[in-house]
Amino acid sequence: MGVEIQPNETKTGKETPGNNGIGAPPPPLVLGLQPAALVDHVAKVDWSLLSQISGEPGGSFPVVAEELKRILSEVNTHILCSPDNLSSSKTIAGGSVANTIRGLAAGFGVNCGIIGACGDDEQGSLFMTNMSSYKVDLSRLRLKSGQTAQCVCLVDEFGNRTMRPCLSGAVKVQANEITQQDFKGSKWLVVRYAISNLDIIHAAVLIAKEEGLSISLDLASFEMVRKFRLPLLQLLESGNIDLCFANEDEATELLRGEEDANYEAALELLSKHCKWAVVTLGSNGCIAKNGKEVVRVPAIGKEKATDATGAGDLFASGFLYGLIKGLSLEECCRVGSCSGGSVIRSLGGEVTPENWQWMYKQMQNKGLPVPDLANSKS
Repeated sequence: MGVEIQPNETKTGKETPGNNGIGAPPPPLVLGLQPAALVDHVAKVDWSLLSQISGEPGGSFPVVAEELKRILSEVNTHILCSPDNLSSSKTIAGGSVANTIRGLAAGFGVNCGIIGACGDDEQGSLFMTNMSSYKVDLSRLRLKSGQTAQCVCLVDEFGNRTMRPCLSGAVKVQANEITQQDFKGSKWLVVRYAISNLDIIHAAVLIAKEEGLSISLDLASFEMVRKFRLPLLQLLESGNIDLCFANEDEATELLRGEEDANYEAALELLSKHCKWAVVTLGSNGCIAKNGKEVVRVPAIGKEKATDATGAGDLFASGFLYGLIKGLSLEECCRVGSCSGGSVIRSLGGEVTPENWQWMYKQMQNKGLPVPDLANSKS
């Protein structure tokens, strides 16, 4: 892959804040594993473009570089005009894990870092600038010679999103590059299921467990669950996953072919292997289980939904914040509903300052602990 900049170095070779050294800041409380840094190209488009793309609408499945280029070349001629004069397209740092980590850092003030790699190209620079602007620790992000992964996120008039990531040829961190030092002092590792990263996920999870971290797993997409269900079940059955997030479609795919293939049965299955199991149900809220306790919580902010991109990722941000604060299962879900509702109010998986304020107000109204940084965002 060419020259690699190690986690505790910058391009100039000077030491950056990490886990070692006198006066160094504390290690991130929450780490995200995103082997390949990703840049999202988000656009609100008409249905005619969505009908030209292979695969089912609403999910996320990888495409080759040629297909990504073709889709991007068509986007401008299919963009829907925004009635409120807001931009109908944007390019930001993306990826499910990055969205969750950025949300925890930006909206909840949690000390977060990311493990992965990005290319020394324009997209890589954009990714690092965006994440570092929210004080996400990038000392575990390896900078390599090569391309940064990209994803096109197409949003229809109803706010539903269809994602087509292109990972082929992109740089990423390898399993043998992940070390114990990456996890020293941290408490949580956030992971997203992907068959192409399975060896990296297994390596990271095993080391993280040795260092005493809890593991949060997102099931990624219904296509990923459908096509690679067995390796996913094996990962869950390993007993290493403490918290699992699935949306309704992903949960149902876990039980495809079985008589009781529904999200409630899937929640039971997940809860057998994970301490906390959560199934998000879009506008119908969520259902979660911890031990024998099962709670249902309604969605918040659905009437103002503009784009579902990042809804599950930001729900995870809020839920994890709740666990870190020692809240009850129901309260964790309520915080998740507030943060998930905040991101769907604008385009892309990045919450605007105005929508963070909206979230804080919702939390306050529901008697939930509002992050200390809320006043500084006023």
